[in-house]
Formats: sequence, structure tokens, C-alpha cells
Amino acid sequence: MSAKKHILLVEDDESMGFLLKDSLESYNYRVTHYPDGKSALNEFFKQTFDLCLLDVMMPNMDGFTLASEIRKHDLDTPIIFLTAKAMREDRIKGLKIGADDYVTKPFSIEELTLRIKAVLKRGKVLQTTNKLISFSIYTLDLVNLILNTENQQIQLTQKEADILALFASNKNTLLKREYILKSIWEDDSYFIGRSLDVFISKLRKHFKTDTNINITNIHGTGYKFEAPEE
Repeated sequence: MSAKKHILLVEDDESMGFLLKDSLESYNYRVTHYPDGKSALNEFFKQTFDLCLLDVMMPNMDGFTLASEIRKHDLDTPIIFLTAKAMREDRIKGLKIGADDYVTKPFSIEELTLRIKAVLKRGKVLQTTNKLISFSIYTLDLVNLILNTENQQIQLTQKEADILALFASNKNTLLKREYILKSIWEDDSYFIGRSLDVFISKLRKHFKTDTNINITNIHGTGYKFEAPEE
């Protein structure tokens, strides 16, 4: 039997925290609950978590600040925000921090568990037997999440590596937006679509000095990863 996935739940509302913890444990998750960001951050570095479930609006340290602190040291542990705020600006802010999903209250436990399950299905691209992908002057190391060039190593996040692996395996080919979203996230919702745009922006920055590599947005259709043929 595989070990239970360990979730760090940070929710300052005591009754909501108890309900979420109890409900998630009934779905066979192991849940550690903290009512504030500061104590949760301290605990994050003491234990190993498979996913962080963070309320946004909390006293002392809000969810955005907590996520930012986590991302300074850990780029890969998935983060899902829980919030009563449905403002587009907040969603974008969460994405830029490095969130994997954003669930607006009120929500059903069924919806939340489906979101958690989808986020935990990470690294789908990494199922390929080839853990090294070469293109142009680069080698993408899918085990260590490193993009190697002739004179430097660029550390990637899991999602950056997943998307780049998909692009590099389909060079100079138009990949439809829906195909990318379902390949990486198994979801093509608006929020996940915005998340893709954020990661594309990050990948472009890695290649900004290389005129031979372009990630072209084919408006209304998808993206083409343009790179020299071998």
C-alpha cells in the first residue's frame, strides 16, 4: 500500500480547518493543520509535504506571503490557495507567486479533492523513458530539473520542465493550447490557462539572449516552440 499523501493545511478559521482536515482524512490524505502562516512556515521546514493548502486571508502572515516564503526555498511542492475573493487580480498574483490552483469559497469537498488529485498528478511528461532531451545547444535534465547550456545551468521548476519537455519533443510544431493544458494539468479551465501563460513567460526569460529559440504564440490557437533542427 502506498503512503498517504501529506497535506499542509493552513486555515485560521477553526471550524473550517477542522471540517477540511476531517473531510480530507476521510479521502485517505494525511493532514497537518495550522491556524496561522508563521507556525505553518516553521513546520514546513521540519516535515515533508506533498501539497500545501493555504487560506489567503489570515492575520499576521497571509497566504500570499506564506507561499512566497515557501517558494524562496521550495519550487516544486504544489500550492493551492483557498479564498473567498474571486478577483482576477488575486488569481494572477497567486499564479505569479507559484500557485498551482486557486479554489474560491464556498466549495464542495468533492470539488476540492478533485483539484488536489489533479495537482498531485504532476510530472506526466516525465513518464517518458528518456530523461534527457537535447535541442539546439541545450540539454534538458528531467530528473534534476536542470536546463544545461554550454556555459551555465538553469534550475527549473517542475512545471517549467514539464512544459519545456513537451515543447522540445515537438519542435517547430504548433501545439494547440488545449493539448498543452490537458497534457500538463489534465485540465483546460480558464484559471489553468492563465497559469500556462505565466509559465510560458518564465520560459521565455530563460531563452531571452538566444535568438535561435522562440516560443511563438499563435493567437487563438496555441504555441510553437521554434528551435534549430538537428
